[in-house]
Amino acid sequence: MGGGERNSMGALVPTVKSEPVNAGETSAPAEAAPAAVTTAAVAVTVVKEEVTAEKEVELEVDKDTLCPICMQIIKDAFLTACGHSFCYMCIVTHLQNKSDCPCCSHYLTTKHLYPNFLLNKLLMKRSARQIAKSATPVEQLRQAILQGCEVSVKELDSLLSLLMDKKRKMEQEEAETNLQILLEFLQCLRKQKVEELNEIQNDLQYIKEDINAVEKRRVELYRARGRYSAKMRMLVDDSSAMTARPSLRDKGSGAIVSSSLNSQEQGRAGTPRRNTDARAPGNSQLVQWKNDHHGGSDSQDPNQPGKAIARKRRVHAQFNELQDCYLQKRRYSARQSQKQGERVANLMNREGYSAGLEDFQSVLSTFTRYSRLRVVAELRHADLFHSANIVSSIEFDRDDELFATAGVSRRIKVFEFSSVVNETAEAQCPVVEMSTRSKLSCLSWNKYTKNHLASSDYEGIVTVWDVTTRQSVMEYEEHEKRAWSIDFCRTEPSMLVSGSDDCKVKIWCTKQEASILTIDMKANICSVMYNPGSSAHVAVGSADHHIHYYDLRNISQPLHIFSGHRKAVSYVKFLSNYELASASTDSTLRLWDVKENVPLRTFKGHTNEKNFVGLTVNSEYLACGSETNEVFVYHKAISKPAARHRFVSDDQNDPDGDMRSFFISAVCWKRDSPAILTANSQGTIKALVLAA
Repeated sequence: MGGGERNSMGALVPTVKSEPVNAGETSAPAEAAPAAVTTAAVAVTVVKEEVTAEKEVELEVDKDTLCPICMQIIKDAFLTACGHSFCYMCIVTHLQNKSDCPCCSHYLTTKHLYPNFLLNKLLMKRSARQIAKSATPVEQLRQAILQGCEVSVKELDSLLSLLMDKKRKMEQEEAETNLQILLEFLQCLRKQKVEELNEIQNDLQYIKEDINAVEKRRVELYRARGRYSAKMRMLVDDSSAMTARPSLRDKGSGAIVSSSLNSQEQGRAGTPRRNTDARAPGNSQLVQWKNDHHGGSDSQDPNQPGKAIARKRRVHAQFNELQDCYLQKRRYSARQSQKQGERVANLMNREGYSAGLEDFQSVLSTFTRYSRLRVVAELRHADLFHSANIVSSIEFDRDDELFATAGVSRRIKVFEFSSVVNETAEAQCPVVEMSTRSKLSCLSWNKYTKNHLASSDYEGIVTVWDVTTRQSVMEYEEHEKRAWSIDFCRTEPSMLVSGSDDCKVKIWCTKQEASILTIDMKANICSVMYNPGSSAHVAVGSADHHIHYYDLRNISQPLHIFSGHRKAVSYVKFLSNYELASASTDSTLRLWDVKENVPLRTFKGHTNEKNFVGLTVNSEYLACGSETNEVFVYHKAISKPAARHRFVSDDQNDPDGDMRSFFISAVCWKRDSPAILTANSQGTIKALVLAA
C-alpha cells in the first residue's frame, strides 16, 4: 500500500497510488503501469519547476530589498517623493553632496524623505525567517524572546526548570570527563614512575654489585701487596744475615783462626772485594724495590698524588657523561646476559667484574688519562712558489715511520716522523718530494706495499705513486670532476676506492688500467673508505647529508643509509670493523654501528660550517679540526671534548687572526700511539701528543 512493492527479485518498483474504484468497476489492466509512471515523472518535473520559480522570485525579492547606494539589505528604510527606498544614512549622506535621487536624478532634499514602515516590517520578518532557518535553537529562542514572544509565567518556570536540569547534566558530564582525564594522566604517570623506580632499583643493584666487586679486588690487591712486602722483607733480612754471619764466626773463634782468616783475606785481596761489591747492588735494588712498592719516602713520586687529583677532577667535570656511559654499558650487559641465560649472567672476568663494568673501567681509565695536547714538533709546509699553503691531507705509511702531506701547492712531501720529532725546525726537510699537475685533495698509503701511495686531485685524476722512484705507477682519469677522497683496501692491497664531485664512486685495481666498478649516486661524494675487515664493504659520505654503506657485491642499493647529519658529510672513518665515525659541516661528529645499523653517539664542541677540517680515529679516540684553528680530541664513549689545542697565528700584530682566517685542514693519528699529526690552512704542521 506504500509508494512501492517488492518484485520477485527484491527490487523496488515505483507505483502510483490510485483512487478507490467504484463498485462494479474493474481495475486497470497491467498495461496501464507505464502511464502511471509517466504521470509521476511529470508531477516531479512540475514540482521542480515550481521550486525553481520560487527561488527566482526570492532572488528578485532579494534584489528589491537592496539599497541602491550601499548594495546591502536596506536598514531603517526611507521612501523618497519619487518612490525609491534607501537606507536612511545612505540617502542622507548622498543628499549632503547632491540634491537629486541616485536612481532617477529627480530633485530631492531631506524634506522629501518619509519613513517606509511597511518595508521595514517586511524586512524584519524576512530577517527573522532567515535566522529561524540558519540559527541554532538557542539563538532562535533568544530571538523569539527579544521579539516579544508571548510566554506565560508557568511556561517560563517549566522552561527554566528544564534548562537547569540540562545545565546540571552537562556539568556532571564535564566533571566526569575531567576526572577521567585526570585519572588516566595519574595512571600513566604512576606507570612511568614505577618503570623509572624499577630502573633505578636495577641500577642501584648493579652499582652495589660493582662496588662489592671493586672492593673485593682492592682487598685482593692489598693482600697481594702485603705478601710481596713480607717476601721482600724476608729476602732483605736473609741478605743481611748472610753478610753479618762471617763477622759472628770471627768473634767466636780464637786469635789464630782470626789471624789466619785475615792473612787469607790479605792474600786474596781482590776476591772479597768483588764479592762485597757484587752483593751490595743486589741489596740496594731490593731496598729500592721495597721503597717503590711500599711507599718509601726516598722513591715516592711527588707528582703521583697530583695526577690522581687531576684525574678525579676530570671525572667530576664530566660526571653526567660518565654516569650515562656506565649505565648504558651496564644495562646493555645485563640485557645480553638475560638473553643468553643465567649461566652466562654469572660469568665474570678474572678480576670478578661483569662485562659492563669491565668496559666502563676501560673507558674511565683511558678518558681520565689525558687532558691536553702537547706540542712535540712543528714544521712549516710553506712553498716559495705558491702563496696558498693549505694542507689538504696528511697520512702515515704502513709502519708509521713516514708521513706524507699534500695540498693546494701541487706537491707531495714525505717526511720521516722520528726526524721531525727529534731534529730542530730548521733541519726538517722532506725525504721525498713529488710534483703534480693539479691541487691535491687526499692521500692514502698502501697497507701492504710500503712504497705505494695514492692521491686524488682537483681535476679528478687518481694516481698511484712509487715513493722510492718518485714516479707514478698508475694514473686513472675517469672522474669528470674533482675527486675528494681515496682509500686503499686493507685486506686486498691492490684495490682502492675513490669518490668525486661527479657523483660517482669508483673501484680501482692497480693491476688494471680502468675502473672495475662504478656506483652512480645522486649527490656529490665527499669521502669514501673501505671497511678495515672487508674488501666488499665501503662507506660513502655524501653531500646529501647521509652515509651510504655499500656491499660491492650488490650495488643496486646500499646495505644501509645512516641519517642524522644536517649538512654534507665531509669524512667517514672506521674505528673498528663495526664502528664508523663521520664528520659533517653541521659542526658535529657521529658514531655509528654498521653491524646493528644504529647511531651510537653525537660529538659536539668544535666549529665546522663550510670547510673540510679533517677527521682521524684510532680504537679509542676521534680527533678533528675546527674553524677556530683548534684541534679537538674526543673519547668515543663521551660526547664532549677530552682535549684541545689551539694553533697560534704567525702574525704577531693580529693575535686573533687564527680564529678569523685559518682553520685546521688535516689530522692523522699515529697508530697505537697517543701522537697525532695536525696541519692548518696556513701551512703549519704540528706533531701533538696526548698528555695528562
